[in-house]
Amino acid sequence: MAGKEDTIRGMALMSACMLVLPVMDAIAKYMAVFEGMAPAQITFYRFFFQLAATLPLLLFSVGKDAFRAKRPYANLLRGVLHGAASLLFFVSVKYMPLADVFAIYFVEPFILTALSALFLGDKVGWRRWLAIVVGFGGAMIVIQPSYEVFGLTALMPIACAFLFALYMFLNRAIGESDPPLTMQTVSGFGGALFMAIAIMAGHFNGATDFAPSLPTSGLGLLLLVILGTISGYAHLLVVRAFRMAPLSVLAPFQYFEIISATILGFVLFSDFPSPSKWLGIVIIVASGLFILWRERVRAKANA
Repeated sequence: MAGKEDTIRGMALMSACMLVLPVMDAIAKYMAVFEGMAPAQITFYRFFFQLAATLPLLLFSVGKDAFRAKRPYANLLRGVLHGAASLLFFVSVKYMPLADVFAIYFVEPFILTALSALFLGDKVGWRRWLAIVVGFGGAMIVIQPSYEVFGLTALMPIACAFLFALYMFLNRAIGESDPPLTMQTVSGFGGALFMAIAIMAGHFNGATDFAPSLPTSGLGLLLLVILGTISGYAHLLVVRAFRMAPLSVLAPFQYFEIISATILGFVLFSDFPSPSKWLGIVIIVASGLFILWRERVRAKANA
């Protein structure tokens, strides 16, 4: 029974994190559009301030053994994957509405569920598969595909989805070999290092989206600190959620990000959702709630 209760807690925690995380992406779009900062530089600051936010707590709680991770290379790889995925996402939101980027990105739960079923042995019933398909259909209603969206720019969220699915898969595959705070801090170091190298390589090749830059205002600096803090602690809670519930159960709850993304896109960037987009959001939320309801039914049946 305790295991089932943990699964419910994991789903609730995952839902809360998915509603908060789009704030980070809205900040990235704001910094690119209104502060003129290159997406690669924003991505670097994300991981730099993530490291700055989590490192003091790690040193205080663990002490001198803070960086003695049992799986250091796996956690560094998590950071590299997360850094590459974030870069693609931040470039995408610079040019496209937040809700549209998220809608394309939501091929990720399919990839994640397939990885968990193939390599971790998670049992995925037909009802869960159906809920994921329905949720993905809702995402497609939100995006309202067009030739402009599904051009080369639209490939970036798809590539981001694949990289982030690998990142989330590692969260589960690594298991409890290291404390979540150690995992998040080491991966933050890996992401910051990867982005520093990417910025230098892109800048020397004349890529404008990789131009080194500093925040031009106090507000910009504050937003970057908030971005890194959200990144550090929200993903820390995501790691905890994956220790409570199977990956395939939690995957559909990533659809909840579309709710915050749509609201923030409207409030900050005047991207007003059409009636069909609201219909899509309802379908997405309903699919996630169906997963929650099914898990409660299973918990009662096995009690």
